[in-house]
Amino acid sequence: MKVLMPSALQSYTGGAWVEASGETLEAVLRDLDGRFPGLRFRIVDEQDRIRPHLRVFVNGRPMFDITAPLPPTEQVNFVLALSGG
Repeated sequence: MKVLMPSALQSYTGGAWVEASGETLEAVLRDLDGRFPGLRFRIVDEQDRIRPHLRVFVNGRPMFDITAPLPPTEQVNFVLALSGG
């Protein structure tokens, strides 16, 4: 599946788009971390929750559970949440 990385994480992947495989978001993250060490920790915290400053979208729908199943044709987008004041 295609995975879109935010610019802040592209130093790990070397580009915006990468390919990954996995039946769940957790499996996709482990696949990516195997090729880009340290990437998973930037997305998921120690309790296996998506970090608060990131949003994950699968085919345009928000995803919050990293154990939810993903069909192999899905597109995953990691987006940095904006904040400020």
